[in-house]
Amino acid sequence: QVQLVESGGGLVQAGGSLKLSCAASGRIVSINAMGWYRQAPGKQRELVASITSGGSTNYADSVKGRFTISRDNGKNTAYLEMNSLKPEDTAVYYCNAGVRSHPTPWWDGYWGQGTQVTVSS
Repeated sequence: QVQLVESGGGLVQAGGSLKLSCAASGRIVSINAMGWYRQAPGKQRELVASITSGGSTNYADSVKGRFTISRDNGKNTAYLEMNSLKPEDTAVYYCNAGVRSHPTPWWDGYWGQGTQVTVSS
């Protein structure tokens, strides 16, 4: 079994910064892409940023230039550094990863439990 655990959420004023972490654990053989999604009340879950195992990144237009995704493959951990936060960034942030775990020969997608980010104006 594989678990993703997010941390680092909280309450911050507009213009502030937060750094989220997502640690994967379990009988992990390999992790492919990792991504951060968010879901605000009454809205659909949306992709915020993703990163491949090789380090290629992709960002939603709304966060380009403000958020940075990174990963430490040795620690099976992804990060999301969020700067210049806006009230519209308020949401529950979820981590997602494509994982190959022992003993299965295929890839499965896993989600974390989510961490709340609240940006006050």
